Amino acid sequence: MPNHRLSPMAGRDAHESHRVSTPLELLFDLTFALAFGLAGTQVAHVLAEGHFLTALAGYAFAAFAICWAWVNFSWFASAYDTDDWIYRLLTMIQMVGVLVLALGLKPVFDSIDHGTILDNRILVLGYVIMRLALVAQWLRAAKEDPKHRRVALTYVITLLIAQVLWVVIALVDLPIVPTFLLMLVPYAIELAGPFLAERKDGGTPWHPHHIAERYGLLTIIALGECVIGTVASVSAFVDSEGWNVDAILLCVAGLGLTFGMWWIYFVVPAGELLHRHRQRSFFWGYFHMVIFAAIAATGAGLHVAGLYIEHEAHIGAVETVLTVAVPVALYVVSLFILYMRLTASNDAFHFYLALATLAVLALAVLLAYFGVPMTYCLIALMCAPAVTVLGYELKGYREVARMTGESVH
Repeated sequence: MPNHRLSPMAGRDAHESHRVSTPLELLFDLTFALAFGLAGTQVAHVLAEGHFLTALAGYAFAAFAICWAWVNFSWFASAYDTDDWIYRLLTMIQMVGVLVLALGLKPVFDSIDHGTILDNRILVLGYVIMRLALVAQWLRAAKEDPKHRRVALTYVITLLIAQVLWVVIALVDLPIVPTFLLMLVPYAIELAGPFLAERKDGGTPWHPHHIAERYGLLTIIALGECVIGTVASVSAFVDSEGWNVDAILLCVAGLGLTFGMWWIYFVVPAGELLHRHRQRSFFWGYFHMVIFAAIAATGAGLHVAGLYIEHEAHIGAVETVLTVAVPVALYVVSLFILYMRLTASNDAFHFYLALATLAVLALAVLLAYFGVPMTYCLIALMCAPAVTVLGYELKGYREVARMTGESVH
């Protein structure tokens, strides 16, 4: 039954059975779906104009803010989810912060594109709202959980210092390049906070299977951007050419690529491996931000393909295919790196499997260079994750079963 009274933040059982994501966590994730969507829309239009540096800088800034805010809350919730009314209200405040942050994405991209002063005030305001609500959560944990008080206060101190620096950077009007250089300081403090708290001060009672499920759910939300990008491409083609075989192939290409990316993410039982090797969680948790960003960027690339088909993009076919191929390559390479770090393995099979997957992506770019229609280039891109899926189904699953001690079916 839901809690009608306050529950002490004594820390959850790190080995609690049947621990799954709560309805509140799922609602919280919806705000990040909006943030990913707005970021993808902005970067797609900038890429279609050929402003690649603007797209890279703006998207890197936006993706870090979105992903890191989600990561911090999810690990806190894994350790201290009381689901009482104070916890729910503070979570709602964080959701408000996400929406404000999302509304600040367009000014950030516009200011970078114009090459003047970085207009990040709205985005920083939303970020600070989220972080102050999280600080309140950690202060409550510090008060009610004496065993982990030092850990909670480490989070509080690093979060507050970082937010002060973010506000100062947002209020001081500096050129874009010096502003991005100054951002490295609060970035470092943000990333160092969990490392100091979890490694130096004993850590929090986070749940490995719960946290693996949380990351998997955000992966699915990010993959939703690929579906949206596919719809944009198919819609553009149908408006231009009507329904025909190419329109169907375009739909298959986008959904097939999305399905393949989903498949290769979930082949590794992350929850079981984190349960066995909790000390490997830092790299796993941090590095996922690259994976989330790559997935959402793939959706933006598919949107660019739609703009190209509508003849609204100011870039060529090769550049258009690269807007999809590059984030997919980053996603695939990141997954292989994550797998090797989580399993502490480094075998030749996975190395050659990654190379074969990248070779298919390169083939798609080569097809665009020789003038092959965009539809068939996207079909080639769709085949890239299929290489990894095939390798797993033929051989890789045995290695995963051996590492987790499960029987092979």
